[in-house]
Amino acid sequence: MVDSLTREKRSWNMSRIKSGDTKPEKVVRSLLHLMGYRYRLHCKDLPGKPDIMLPKYKTVIFVHGCFWHRHSGCKNATTPKTNTEFWEKKFFGNIVRDRQKQSDLELLGWNVIIVWECETEKSLENLALKLQESILHPLLQTANNEDMLMVAETRSKYGDRKP
Repeated sequence: MVDSLTREKRSWNMSRIKSGDTKPEKVVRSLLHLMGYRYRLHCKDLPGKPDIMLPKYKTVIFVHGCFWHRHSGCKNATTPKTNTEFWEKKFFGNIVRDRQKQSDLELLGWNVIIVWECETEKSLENLALKLQESILHPLLQTANNEDMLMVAETRSKYGDRKP
């Protein structure tokens, strides 16, 4: 299949694709705001400059485009039919970089959430549930671990007596 655009026109089109303040990002930010969360945008001091940072919850959110970040099994993650080798190399680099940045953030103690572009086009209720669970789940897990430690310390100190 031959590209219907000249190389220069294709390059110009690709240069117009935004990397920030995209429609999917705005949907996620609006939803977070409606849910009562406050956040910062594009935090430059963290690996990967996350799209959204919720400092209170030590959570970052990346809003990934399905095409650029290769959402597995998504109809939007197509590969162009021309210059395929270039695109596959480009996509592979994006995936490796995404994983590295996520790993770096997790090593720093951050909870990392990935929201895919196609999720912002479907049920906002499901997206809200995903966000709520992903933001709060690590906190609940930490609270449960602390409660379990307290119970274990109490039992070792006072035994398993019933009141």
